[in-house]
Amino acid sequence: MSGPRAPLPRWADIILLPAINIAMALMVSGLIILAIGEDPLQAVGIMLKGALGYDEGIGYTLYYTTNFIFTGLAVAMAFHAGLFNIGGEGQAYIGGLGVGLVLLAFDSALPFAVLLPLSIVVCALFGGAWALIPAYLQAYRGSHIVITTIMFNFIAAALMVYLMVNVLIAPGSMSPESREVAESAQLPFMHEILGHFGIAVVATPLNLSLVWALICCLLVWIYVWHTRWGYELRTVGQSEKAAVYAGVNPRRVIVVTLCLSGALAGFVGVNEIMGVHHRLLLNFTAGYGFTGIAVALMGRNHPLGVVLASLLFGILYQGGAELAFEAPRMTREIVVTIQGLVILFSGALSFMARPWLERLFGRLLGSVAPAAERA
Repeated sequence: MSGPRAPLPRWADIILLPAINIAMALMVSGLIILAIGEDPLQAVGIMLKGALGYDEGIGYTLYYTTNFIFTGLAVAMAFHAGLFNIGGEGQAYIGGLGVGLVLLAFDSALPFAVLLPLSIVVCALFGGAWALIPAYLQAYRGSHIVITTIMFNFIAAALMVYLMVNVLIAPGSMSPESREVAESAQLPFMHEILGHFGIAVVATPLNLSLVWALICCLLVWIYVWHTRWGYELRTVGQSEKAAVYAGVNPRRVIVVTLCLSGALAGFVGVNEIMGVHHRLLLNFTAGYGFTGIAVALMGRNHPLGVVLASLLFGILYQGGAELAFEAPRMTREIVVTIQGLVILFSGALSFMARPWLERLFGRLLGSVAPAAERA
């Protein structure tokens, strides 16, 4: 399609373009499903039913959604400053370490009302501190943030292996995990809370972290769009030279933004350690930090978009697990391929449809203008 281009309306950029990307990913996934001898429509039905068709599926979907909100917000905040933070995996790991250390040290000494805010604060400090060195190297030494955050992901993984095997392992345990924290230091599950109101639902990992994730969305929205610091952040992201001309210190903005980004990613530890596992263990991040990149891109780096994109990926994760269980030919590898295609089209190929969509809007606007002139 050739012709003049027109800038996409905001609604098309936020809603239509991501929807087209998802549709293309599902079309390619449908071809793969057809190639292995399964019905694509039936597969979609199984995924949707497994993710949203009953209370247990909804619980697991929202549990995954919670983690994606945290990592998606982390990536989105860095994007607004023109930074590509792909260290969410390591920052979530170290944030979980901070939560675990607090709970292991004070689970029997402090009440839950004190432990909860203390865990959130320490989690933010640990996640932000893990982003501090890459932030400093980017701001003051010119090291590329992508390279340093990748390195720190591996360093975080190695550090956790050492601590869990040699320092924090429970006495007599054959697996690298700590002791379980006291029940009084655990986040309540949603099925327990709903049970107090007479609503009986199946037990799932979903817990109060979902509420904190939604609060973080509100806080990020206020910070980025309704504070002076957010204005500085977006100014640096748009043009560092213009920011300097306006009296903004880009180095300070880079360091502060990446530390806040790391803190948001670290909140995965609150959900996983305090809310689900109730102990420190290895690999609890499960790739949430990397998926957060696609979540932020699909959500156009806006908190509301991040919530919607996180819900979509929660549906893919839970529905994919159900699909692998229900359809004999749909192995786990095929499900991961479908998830990967959605990430690919929502991330690396997120703007592939933009040129012809802009030409389509250019033609539509060009045909509307002469009609308006004739009228």
